[in-house]
Amino acid sequence: MHLKTLTVRGFKSFASATTFEFEPGVTAVVGPNGSGKSNVVDALAWVMGEQGAKSLRGGKMEDVIFAGTAGRAPLGRAHVSLTIDNADGALPIDYAEVTISRTLFRTGGSEYAINNRPCRLLDIQELLSDSGLGREMHVVVGQGRLDRILHASPEERRGFVEEAAGVLKHRRRKERTLRKLEAMQANLDRLEDLTAELRRQLAPLGRQARTARRAQRIQHDARDARARLLADDLVQARTGLAADEELERRLRAEKDEAQRALDAGRARQAEVEARAARATPALNAARDTWYRLTAVQERCRSLARLAAERRRLLGAAEAPAEPGRDPGRLAAQAARTREEQARLLEQVEDATDALAAAIEDREAAEAAARDQDAVVTGLLRAAADRREGAARLTGAVAAARSRVEAAEQALARLHEAHAGAGARREGAGAEADRLRLAAGRAAEAAATARAAHDEAAAAHDAARTAAREAGAAVQELLRAHDAQAARAETLRAALRQPDGSAAVRAAHPEDVVGAVADLVGVAPGWERAVTAALGPLADALAVRSHGAALGVLATLREAGRGRVQLLVAAAGAGPEAPAVPELPGALAAADVLRAPGGAAGDPDDDAGRAAAAVRAALARTVLTEDPATAAQVVAADPRLTAVTRDGDVLTAVSARGGAAEAAGTLETRAAAERAEAERAALAGRLHAAREAETSAAAARTAARARAEAAAAALRAAERDADRAAAELDRVRAVLGSAEAETRRADDELAAARERLAGDQRRLEEAVGRLAAAEAEDPGDDEAAQLEAAARREEAHRGASAARAAETEARLALRSLEEQARALGARAASQERAAAAERRAREEAEQRARRRRAQARTAEAVHAAAEALLARVADSAAAAEAARERAEAVRARLDAELTDLRAANDRLAARVAELTDSVHRDELARTRQRSRVEALEARSLEELGLTPDALVEHYGPHLPVPAAPGADDGAPGTDGQETLFEEEPGTAYVRAEQERRLRRAEKELAALGRVNPLALEEFAALEERHRFLAEQLEDLRRSRADLRAIIRDVDRHVEEVFGAAFADTAAQFEQVFATLFPGGEGRLRLTDPTDLLTTGIEVEARPAGKKVKRLSLLSGGERSLTAIALLVAIFRARPSPFYVMDEVEAALDDRNLGRLLTVLQQLKETSQLIVITHQKRTMEIADALYGVAMRGDGVTTVVGQRLAELR
Repeated sequence: MHLKTLTVRGFKSFASATTFEFEPGVTAVVGPNGSGKSNVVDALAWVMGEQGAKSLRGGKMEDVIFAGTAGRAPLGRAHVSLTIDNADGALPIDYAEVTISRTLFRTGGSEYAINNRPCRLLDIQELLSDSGLGREMHVVVGQGRLDRILHASPEERRGFVEEAAGVLKHRRRKERTLRKLEAMQANLDRLEDLTAELRRQLAPLGRQARTARRAQRIQHDARDARARLLADDLVQARTGLAADEELERRLRAEKDEAQRALDAGRARQAEVEARAARATPALNAARDTWYRLTAVQERCRSLARLAAERRRLLGAAEAPAEPGRDPGRLAAQAARTREEQARLLEQVEDATDALAAAIEDREAAEAAARDQDAVVTGLLRAAADRREGAARLTGAVAAARSRVEAAEQALARLHEAHAGAGARREGAGAEADRLRLAAGRAAEAAATARAAHDEAAAAHDAARTAAREAGAAVQELLRAHDAQAARAETLRAALRQPDGSAAVRAAHPEDVVGAVADLVGVAPGWERAVTAALGPLADALAVRSHGAALGVLATLREAGRGRVQLLVAAAGAGPEAPAVPELPGALAAADVLRAPGGAAGDPDDDAGRAAAAVRAALARTVLTEDPATAAQVVAADPRLTAVTRDGDVLTAVSARGGAAEAAGTLETRAAAERAEAERAALAGRLHAAREAETSAAAARTAARARAEAAAAALRAAERDADRAAAELDRVRAVLGSAEAETRRADDELAAARERLAGDQRRLEEAVGRLAAAEAEDPGDDEAAQLEAAARREEAHRGASAARAAETEARLALRSLEEQARALGARAASQERAAAAERRAREEAEQRARRRRAQARTAEAVHAAAEALLARVADSAAAAEAARERAEAVRARLDAELTDLRAANDRLAARVAELTDSVHRDELARTRQRSRVEALEARSLEELGLTPDALVEHYGPHLPVPAAPGADDGAPGTDGQETLFEEEPGTAYVRAEQERRLRRAEKELAALGRVNPLALEEFAALEERHRFLAEQLEDLRRSRADLRAIIRDVDRHVEEVFGAAFADTAAQFEQVFATLFPGGEGRLRLTDPTDLLTTGIEVEARPAGKKVKRLSLLSGGERSLTAIALLVAIFRARPSPFYVMDEVEAALDDRNLGRLLTVLQQLKETSQLIVITHQKRTMEIADALYGVAMRGDGVTTVVGQRLAELR
């Protein structure tokens, strides 16, 4: 097992994520003072569970979070993760690699994880303690640790050995166990007192429970009889309803049958109507056909008359046409014109020959002119060659001058480019500075957004917790509300117990005013006292007069319906009450009476007179807080009766009271009202809790929205920071490009200056050659050129004369050709006129032939029209017959449709009659259904059973089970009521069940007052007594078990510590001899007889000295002694790794060499991480990490494996 990697982010000076990869041997961390080396040690201790801020060199735990610098914003969290190689299984976890991580938020929250799974700090500490890495962190030797070891007490030195031996956790568990024992003793004493008190309360409450159980059995019998009678009524009502519904079904079936026949008739009617509708277009079409054929017949007659008239007109003779010009004469004129054209064409041929000769003369003259031009051109070319040499030299001079000018312009452009590159470099530098500030601000904004996100996330977690707590509160209040509702319902049911009062109310409704408990109210807390003072009157009925009272008693006696207590309202207020003694805690009983519901009563009505009678019954009664005051009241006035708040009654000659009796009607009603009030209060609290739950849910939603908004803002801030960094990188690239461009401009300027000097040199040479060429004489060939020019002018004049002759010949030829074309056109016109005359005569002949043909056509049309007229007459007769047939079909359909409508009307009348019958019977069925619903409602209200369940379990088809035994029963030992086992009985007979119900009501009335809560209270009390007894026994067993565990832990600690101390002492002697050659050192126990509490003393005597006390040693010797103790512990109980922070700083070179020898021995079994400044310590390291701090206050790390360099 060894450390593999340590990743730190946001911890102290490590602002960015930094990862250390440790080697199995020695890893040295070096760097200047203040660079953050010791922060690596603090990070290791912190992630392994260190909780002391001072141990981490801080004032409070928040100090471990990166606090920010001038150029770096503070962070919102610190995160450290440590990966351990667990290939050897040293850690008790099934992973080859174990990663523990710890995160601290600036808001104060912490997170711990093992392999990315959330856990507790205790889980990490116990996981590491099993491998010798206790919470005291003896494997981490930080700055000042050696001094604390030297100044440690013997007991504190014992703690180092215990932690290395792995028994410190057992000592901590023993301490927790002892604290549990102390707390357990207090619970044990309290349980014993509670158990004794509960045993004293069980006896009187058990007697009340037996009475309540008997009443419960009687109520069960009455309820069974009532349920069977109600089920019989329900079955009979349902049977009658089923018969009515069957009649209704038959009527509805007959109605449906008639309705179907009506629907079929209406469908047939619709079909016939559709056929009639379809026949109507056919009839209309037949009529239209007949009308159209009649019209065609008339048109045929008109056509025949028109054809006859046209035949008559065409038969008349046509007038003769006027004569035109003679075509033969016109043809002769055209022939003569053609002959004249032929003569002109011969003259055209002669003119053509003359033109060809003129062309030949022109070509010869032009050839002679060209020859002379060539001679002149040759002379001119020779002169031009001489001028060309001079021109080339002139061009060379101009080119050289142009190159010089171009070089000067290029040099000027390069100067401008150089200046531009410098300006861009300066601009890019300024932009880079600006963007550095912007990037810093963006990073600060990102850190602020990150902190805001952390705060919003914490708020969201708090809101989510509040929402869960609000939901739990709602559920708790809902359970309490349901419990109070059930209690109130139970008490109200107890108030509805059947007795003689029900018979009285039914037989004498006009004489009964009401129950006394309903007519008066009692101030809270005095219900039991008033009930005891009234005695039987508390459950009495108030009647109007004494006569009414006698009539009621006679009715009960005759019917055998039990007994009843009556209060006569006509008695009024009675005699004046004696004065109440002025004693503390004493008041008149009438003063605690209230009108029901808090309303003021009317003294003139029956209820007011009944309340006055109650006050009269209590006129001599005084209520007191305690028995002593009651005795004083009776002693002061023997006529008075004193009643305590607990219900004890005291008179001058008697006393009544003791344990709690069955609750009276007043007390039960008050308990029911209190339960209802508590239920209402709980309902209000439940409503408020639900509103709080809704508010908490809304707050959670808002917090989640804020957290999401903060996350979005964080992402936006990080994007802005990334964008600013990217823009800064871009500007830096631009700055580099501008600097490179400036350097290129410098190089190009130097090259341009060199090119300009060369061009200027070449320009001077070209100017010299041009001056030499211009010195030559150009006038030798001018005479020859003038003679050749004269001959060329003469040749050109000859050519011009030849061209003029050619032109005249060409004009003559064109004139003759025009005359010939004019004659040809006139001849063609004469020929066309002759042809036109001939065509006119032919067209006249053709018109005559067409007239004769049209006459024949008119004859044919007349004959065809006569034939068509005959056929159309036949078709018109057929169309008239078809029209008559269509009219007959339509008449038949109309008759059938009339019959169908009559039949459908009769069926509709029958359906209406049946519908009326169904509706007439609906009222009877509604009354029967209402009766069934009333019985079903009674089933739910009186028995709490659904109608189907009532019939299923109590119907008349079921046998009536035999009645249970009449024994009183007794409360079971478990506090639960005994179930009645029903046996197969006899068939249901209604009269027997009615007698059974009357008998049960009579027995219940004879039973008197019953405490309805006794069974519940006895069961709860007995259950609580049994539970407390079991808890008491469990506590006693747990104490014995804990004491046994403590003994086992002590024995285990003694064994492990004894072995660990022996090994450590032996190793200390060896290590001390190595570090102090010739010296002597040993460890001894302060109390060898008590291995559980003994401390450890260190004795050290360097060579040549006789002292043994550590305080008398030098500083270096004391440091070496502390190191010797630590190394002895390390070697006695090796740990997988050790971290040492500048432990050799105070040692000289010789002692350093001895320490390095020990460290080299120690690295054979453990991994060492050493913070050092010593070069010799670096030389023994397998890996080296250099730690430095930049100007921005952030630690950076560079690592190197030395094996690669060696």
